[in-house]
Amino acid sequence: MEQKMKDYKRILVSAALPYANGPLHIGHLSGCYIPADIYVRYQRAQKRDIKFVGGSDEHGVPITIRAMKEGITPQQVVDKYHALIKESLEQMGISFDIYSRTSNKVHHETASAFFKKLYDEGLFEEKETEQFYDEKAKTFLADRYIVGTCPICGNPNAYGDQCERCGSSLSPEILINPRSTLSDAVPVKRKTTHWYFPLQQYESWLKEWIIEGHKEWKNNVYGQCKSWLDNGLQSRAMTRDSNWGIKVPLPNTEGKVLYVWFDAPIGYISATKELTPDWADYWCREDTKLVHFIGKDNIVFHCIIFPAMLKAHGNFVLPDNVPANEFLNIEGEKVSTSRNWAVWVDEYVKDFPGCEDALRYVLCANAPETKDNDFTWKDFQERNNSELVAIFGNFVNRAFVLMHKLCNGKVPPLHNEILDTTDKAIIRDIEDAKTKVENLLEEYKFREALFEVIDLSRKGNKYLQEKEPWKKAANKPGAITSIDDQKQIDNCLHICLQLTANLAILINPFLPNTAKKMLHLMKVVDKILDWQNAGKLKLLSVGYSLRPPELLFRKIEDAEIAAQVEKLHKNATKPNQNSTVEEKKTVVEEPKAEIQYDDFAKLDLRTGKILAAEKVEKADKLLKLEIDLGTEKRIIVSGIALHFKPEEIIGKQVVVVANLAPRKMRGIESNGMILMAENSEGKLFFVNPDNEIEAGATVS
Repeated sequence: MEQKMKDYKRILVSAALPYANGPLHIGHLSGCYIPADIYVRYQRAQKRDIKFVGGSDEHGVPITIRAMKEGITPQQVVDKYHALIKESLEQMGISFDIYSRTSNKVHHETASAFFKKLYDEGLFEEKETEQFYDEKAKTFLADRYIVGTCPICGNPNAYGDQCERCGSSLSPEILINPRSTLSDAVPVKRKTTHWYFPLQQYESWLKEWIIEGHKEWKNNVYGQCKSWLDNGLQSRAMTRDSNWGIKVPLPNTEGKVLYVWFDAPIGYISATKELTPDWADYWCREDTKLVHFIGKDNIVFHCIIFPAMLKAHGNFVLPDNVPANEFLNIEGEKVSTSRNWAVWVDEYVKDFPGCEDALRYVLCANAPETKDNDFTWKDFQERNNSELVAIFGNFVNRAFVLMHKLCNGKVPPLHNEILDTTDKAIIRDIEDAKTKVENLLEEYKFREALFEVIDLSRKGNKYLQEKEPWKKAANKPGAITSIDDQKQIDNCLHICLQLTANLAILINPFLPNTAKKMLHLMKVVDKILDWQNAGKLKLLSVGYSLRPPELLFRKIEDAEIAAQVEKLHKNATKPNQNSTVEEKKTVVEEPKAEIQYDDFAKLDLRTGKILAAEKVEKADKLLKLEIDLGTEKRIIVSGIALHFKPEEIIGKQVVVVANLAPRKMRGIESNGMILMAENSEGKLFFVNPDNEIEAGATVS
């Protein structure tokens, strides 16, 4: 079970390693980097021993594909994008203690040693399997190196793992007319040897560790882990056929490298090694709290595969929590780097200089903590203008303006003898805010914690409006404010200025640049940001002179937002030739060529009923279906295993293309194709009649 924070002597935080094959977009920030940075900055303010590690993932197929597209070497690709990603993270204030890279020598040595230890202890299974091979290029092909016609939508350039047009998950076996992207040759099957990690041997331990031991994990994380474990684990290959990556540290293994998802999480260990000679304290002592910040697509690797690897190796701590976020869509559509449908961080900082905190604020306030959320430029503008400018910034500005106008630019005294119920209520709000915010941050509820900070500034505005200190001041030149009125003014502005100092402490984990501006205005040093100072009302000394007011945020104008929306759509439909993203067709499909009735009449569409369904061995995406067509029963192999469990679809009515030429998939002859529909979210649906109809009925 989760230990209380006081039981830990140190904390190690990691944020997912981004692929160094393209720039950073706001989905990356929202998914893991901003939440991780908020948590780390808060823990630093608590004066806890904490390290924040990360780096670029520089191995794997996406790197080599980018190199091929740009006509450069994989090393040139990772050098280019590692630098760009690192700069973008720094510009957004993501405060890594170290941002490393998996091409570094220390990482190669660490990952190789990790693999070798498991190998020497006999923990791998050595297997010979058949994989696709390019006889012209003389190399084995990963799924992404194989293209062909998508059997779902007819896209002639679908990849072996996914169709970029319709979003369907695929496998090379079900592509029509598959070909190699390296030579255009038709791939063939060839035997190859790899080393597999037997995850199933750790299934019982994982169930006890996660299902029984970590019920406090977020529902999306816990639920996904439980689903994987309930469905049963299988051995997973930890090596690949490639010339780019960490060489398998065994004799006679030329052309074989470690699987990228084996070596990438080890990057957290190697980065810590680079950071401190005391790295083992953070990885090998039970009083370390390890926290992985990731997106939901990485849950299985960080919660099941990597922990099982750590358990098998021994001597390493296991993650205490993995607070994964869901996905952030853009203007109602999924982020697509291939379509250039994204808001790129390097472009944002150029288009909105000095507004880094505005983006941090919106991405936290709208964070996809429990479900996919949507970023729109209009919402970005409204949150900036109506919340940062009109609430938080407005309160701080009013407090400073009135302090200079009514108190000679100095912190006025507090007259305790005349504090009224309104004064005492706002003082309690200041004192309570610390506990509310820190409890939410400890529970990884960053969106709610940020709301509490903004709500405190909202209460400050309300307090000022109720007190109206400007009305107690003498309005006529030369007139003297009464002593009682001046005391009322003093109390109001003293409380408002102490509230401002508290806001600086509470907002610092979220908006660090804003906190620095506030320190400048108050003429105080960074030490005031220590968390122990939150909730106190003696942070600014009576009689201390403060600087004149300056605006903390600027308004975002309509024209700026219109320009961003136009830019997003323009670049998505007409990719920039100099863009760093891949140029591919957009999701908008061109109308297919007109056909005659006789062409359609060639199709024999019939109704059928699924009698049996089972997963195809060694093919994650394929189901073997037995379908009743009335006069006969057919075996059809369909690439729907990622969308449906076999037991869920038995008895379902389907429409079958009954006269499609037979095709072998994974050694199984498939006699037909079932028709499916897909919605905008990528979910598949069976195409079937509204009412029950006998199997074998003609569809026309």
